[in-house]
Amino acid sequence: MPPRIPMPGQRPKKVQPPTGGIPVPLERQIDFCRVFVDGKRQPGNVRMGHALEVVERYENAFVWLSLKEPSNEQMEKIAEIFDIEDLVVDDVVDAHQRPKIERHDEQLFMVVRSVSYRDDEEVADAREIISTGEVQMIVGEKFAITIRHGARLPDLTPKLEDEQELAVLGPTAVAWAVSDYLVDNYLKVTDLLEDDVDDLENEVFTPRRTINIDKIYTYKREILEMRHAIDPLAPALRNGLNNNKDLLRKALRTYFRDVQDNATIVSDRLSGFDERLTSLLDASVAKVTMQQNSDMRTISAVVGMAAVPTLVAGIYGMNFENMPELGWRYGYAAALLVMLAAISAMWWWFRKNHWL
Repeated sequence: MPPRIPMPGQRPKKVQPPTGGIPVPLERQIDFCRVFVDGKRQPGNVRMGHALEVVERYENAFVWLSLKEPSNEQMEKIAEIFDIEDLVVDDVVDAHQRPKIERHDEQLFMVVRSVSYRDDEEVADAREIISTGEVQMIVGEKFAITIRHGARLPDLTPKLEDEQELAVLGPTAVAWAVSDYLVDNYLKVTDLLEDDVDDLENEVFTPRRTINIDKIYTYKREILEMRHAIDPLAPALRNGLNNNKDLLRKALRTYFRDVQDNATIVSDRLSGFDERLTSLLDASVAKVTMQQNSDMRTISAVVGMAAVPTLVAGIYGMNFENMPELGWRYGYAAALLVMLAAISAMWWWFRKNHWL
């Protein structure tokens, strides 16, 4: 039989080499599988294989399947049940995606990055202050699948139940609930980062306080990582809302625009933090340079005062035969007095000019 030519948007399935390991049951990667009817969650969980059969019994119902880091084999099983394209399966398994919204026939594939914060005193490695993950969402006519990679995502079912007027609009409400939670968490993280940046400013501009420039560089790097995770989200939401109006109800588009606005606010705040940290670096370098110049003046003043007794001692240590002061009764006391007077005069002059 000749090889089958893949249709547009599809690819030939990869042949996975045998790993020799014990296959992990798909059920272990499932957080929950729940059915919503007319915006209300039905009691208990349903088996994933029968979820769509249960949903088909109702006119307005959908299933919400939540997964954690499925393997390629596990995701292919899910794709067979929910008729998901191979390209989406690849993106789900790779899990290194920028925030985006893609359309595949009548399905939407959405990626939103997660961000978590830990205080720098709580972590051994300063690079772990900001950690990012990834949450992917596949939304079809009768289902919503959320997949998390390195991200903490609480059970958002109560949030969806509280917004029943949105849940009744279908599975796209799940995408809104998840993205709204993640973006709200962005705002919380930026509030914590703002406190840290304020502390750094106080540290830099407090007189006679040691400056930790490495700490400023660390926060600048962490904010850069956060910007890479967040900045593409607002444009992706804008384009996704404009290009998929037939799949997103008008009421939901309004709520998604609120998420987009919050994502834009976070991006603007992070840009401001980045500029403030750049200014702090410049101020820190200037302050360190001034401190080094002050130290050099102090060292020069001390060396200058030490040069006077060294000069006098060197002159009278030459042992020439004709040196009248060597035979003078008060020569030793006079030499000491001259050295002390010269040192005192230099000390007064250096103090007057703030060298000491």
